[in-house]
Amino acid sequence: MAEVLDVLDGPAVRRWSRLAADALGAVRAEIDALNVFPVPDGDTGTNLHLTLLTAADAVAELPDGAGASQAWRAFARGALLGARGNSGVILSEVLRGLADRLGPDGPPAGGDRFGAALRYASGLARRSVEHPVEGTILSVLQAAAGSVPDGAPLADVVRTAAAGARAALRGTPGQLGVLAEAGVVDAGGAGLCVVLDALVAVVTDEYPERYVIPARTEGFAPVQPREADGPGPGYEVMYLLDADDAAVAGLRERLDALGDSLVVVGGDGLWNVHVHVDDAGAAIEAGLSAGHAHRIRVTYLHAPSAPDQAAPHDGRAVVAVTAAEGLAALFEGVGARVVRREPGAVPPLAVLAEAILAAGEEVVVLPNEPEVLALAEAAAERARETGSRIAVVPTKASVQGLAALAVHDPMRRFAEDVIAMTRAAGATRFGQLEVAAQEAVTSAGICAPGDVLGLIEGDVALIEGDQITAARRVLDRMLSGGGELVTLVAGAHAEPGLAGALEEHLRAGHPDVEVGVYDGGQVLYPLLFGVE
Repeated sequence: MAEVLDVLDGPAVRRWSRLAADALGAVRAEIDALNVFPVPDGDTGTNLHLTLLTAADAVAELPDGAGASQAWRAFARGALLGARGNSGVILSEVLRGLADRLGPDGPPAGGDRFGAALRYASGLARRSVEHPVEGTILSVLQAAAGSVPDGAPLADVVRTAAAGARAALRGTPGQLGVLAEAGVVDAGGAGLCVVLDALVAVVTDEYPERYVIPARTEGFAPVQPREADGPGPGYEVMYLLDADDAAVAGLRERLDALGDSLVVVGGDGLWNVHVHVDDAGAAIEAGLSAGHAHRIRVTYLHAPSAPDQAAPHDGRAVVAVTAAEGLAALFEGVGARVVRREPGAVPPLAVLAEAILAAGEEVVVLPNEPEVLALAEAAAERARETGSRIAVVPTKASVQGLAALAVHDPMRRFAEDVIAMTRAAGATRFGQLEVAAQEAVTSAGICAPGDVLGLIEGDVALIEGDQITAARRVLDRMLSGGGELVTLVAGAHAEPGLAGALEEHLRAGHPDVEVGVYDGGQVLYPLLFGVE
């Protein structure tokens, strides 16, 4: 006999998270086939599946005795961190809304409490979308939340919500013309129905043999989608952002002016940002201005069916990105083609893609900054459409780029050359000095304006009052794990005598280490370090 749940406790949330992920995986291809809005890129089912997989894995990492509060928080945070695509980001906000209402300690999540939480989640998700469109996952969610009866047991509530969602899904073509023209229901709404069906199964202990996705709409004749007025924005940009609420409000305005399909979800200092734009670099720069952007992903949305342009140059080349003239001269001195960017910014994607395309038939790209890496991948993908062989070596610092170039050999096979350059870059530890512009809390403590910060692999390792002392300490830490070659790249604002003092320090304390000193001219960092 089926065991019907009266409340959603921790084990129930755990089962729902895994079952929903598995169910989406089983129908992923069917949902992908429905995907015509906002971009017909056929990946909505895949994105929803990956989003729920990350969420379910986060819940699975909890100890066996974890309660409902921990389970809801892990479920929501896992979805936020792993959200993919427009619908995945919206679904993560739905789970956040449920966690906001059901996660805090309180009475068990029975029918009334879950119904109220679903209504709250629906409103939260709708507000996260800058320009909500009817006939989408938002409409299906709103119908599910609005159909929930008051005072009913949990099983009746979730059954009614799932049935309301299914009914709304069938009506989406009547709300959104592009769906009716293609003869399909909304892909994101279909995925939400599967998630709610999985909840019904957990609560009622009645598991369907398969989760049915309508292949075609009922009452609408399938026709070919009409030609759009234009191809729409060319890139999907997504990133996680560490920022406060005030900064996010301004970010929404900037991104809304750049493109469409804008969704910003999250809270408590962590946000997931999704937008479709033509200028991917500008969208990333907006995030960098608002806070700390990371896990940046850029996807080209309009790949042509066949290449119509060939690479204009034969042979192999290396394209390196930098913001400093001295570093540009170093890269060019060893044969690289340089794409310049502004300090603290990323280069325009179109400029980077054109530079890669013009470089040759085999091209190695050195981004040399974490924020440029995703942009370089997107530019490389665009250039590959011409038939060129493009590889991006994931250099996160200019010293790693220099190390990669030092082993570059155009006479080797392309794959072997890329492997050698990647190994050389990965074997190079990197660090830098920065001067604090304002008081801030860092991993090494509180810094004041004018303090010198010593960073290793992107993390603040120490705070000092002068550059020479900070640089000596950073070098000692970096060399504590061994090293044969130290590269020092002095910036425009390096203290007089800095490089000489460090060479003397290394001769005294690390006499076996070879030292290379260069003038990079970088503005933001008085000194860059590399240890190989």
